[in-house]
Order: sequence, then structure tokens, then C-alpha cells
Amino acid sequence: MKKRLNIVVLSGAGISAESGISTFRDSNGLWKKYDAMRLASIEGFEEEPEGVLEFYNERRKQLLTVEPNHAHYALAELEKEHDVTIITQNVDDLHERAGSTKVVHLHGELSKVTSSLDREDDRCIKHYPLDLPIRIGDKAADGSQLRPYIVWFGENLRYMGEALTLVENADVFVVIGTSLVVYPAAGLVRYAQAKAQKFLVDPSEMKGHLPIDFIHIKAKATEGVDLLIDKIGG
Repeated sequence: MKKRLNIVVLSGAGISAESGISTFRDSNGLWKKYDAMRLASIEGFEEEPEGVLEFYNERRKQLLTVEPNHAHYALAELEKEHDVTIITQNVDDLHERAGSTKVVHLHGELSKVTSSLDREDDRCIKHYPLDLPIRIGDKAADGSQLRPYIVWFGENLRYMGEALTLVENADVFVVIGTSLVVYPAAGLVRYAQAKAQKFLVDPSEMKGHLPIDFIHIKAKATEGVDLLIDKIGG
């Protein structure tokens, strides 16, 4: 009988890009077109809340026009044979829509809103229809202005501790579609146990960013995930 493995996947922008979601840091990414500190910081939100909300309303609305791709579905299908947890840097819900049941969002979720006074106030975090814009005057449960449930620059990662524990206990650790330059999330690759199988699925060279004990499957997510599954058995 095949052993049921504890598989932990760290996913990044590359997997969602193949579904048509704009990335932030690529050569033609969103941060080349927009001022990151104005649109992704509490200071920017306080100075120009309407502009920040408009930016995220557009990102939210875009989610209605895209679908999970083969890589998302293949990772969800792995749950039939193994215990699979996705740690994602992405703020979309494509892993969930593909059927993955255990997803940890490090950088927040576009499908949720929260308080502008305390982002992690559980009373204020709630799902919010993607086709319903967040507007000035919309209030959270604590009476503050609603904001997207997104981790902005300078804010803490609520689930980083949980992510570290997941990686430390993985039989198989997989990195898909991330450049490994965004910290602290990129630091997770250092916490996989020596005995764990470790894979990177990404078409880039990744020199200097990847520990030597990783097997590099040099392909896009939608192509590389099948090669990955053949290697781990699923």
C-alpha cells in the first residue's frame, strides 16, 4: 500500500499568472505601473483611501473573469492520495476554487474585508462579494472604514508561524511559481527537514535563491506539476 505523504506546497504569483492574473514584480508587473507604497501601505490608504480602494476593487473584480488552471486542479487532486497543504503568497482564491481544502494565505485574501483600525480583528474579517466594490463610508464591525484583507508593506504576517511549522513537518516540500525574493515567505525553504523531498517548479534559473538539495523542475506550473506528481507518486 502506497504511503500517504504529508505534502506542503508554497505557491507564488507564477501559478496564478497562468490563469491570467497580473503579477506585481515581473518586468511588466503591476508595481511597474503603480506606486507600491501608495497602494499597499497603511500610510497610502490614510492619505488616499479612495484611490487605494479603487485599485483593489479592480483586482477583486478581475477574479470574476479568471478560472483555476491545470496546476491548481492537479494539486487539489493530490488530496485523494496524500495530505496536502497549500501555503500561498497569492491573494486570489483559485486554489480553493480548484478544490484544495487546506490553504494558508500568507498575504491575505481579496475575497475578504476587514477593519482599518485592526486588520486581524476576527470580528471584522468577513467574506465580501467580489462584484461589490468597497466604498468610502462602508463600515467594519468596529465602526472603522472597511479595507481589503490584504497584508500591506510593514504589516505582520499572521500565519507565518503556522507556515514554518507546516514546512518543518513536511515529508515533501514543493515551491511553485515564486521567485523566492519576497521575504519573509521566501525564507520558508530553509525550514524543510533534510530528510524531506524538496522540489521547485519554475522556469527561471533561480541561481542564488535555491538551496542545493532542491530538485528544480524547470517548467511553468501547468507543465511542471505533472512532472512533480510523477516524481512523488500521486
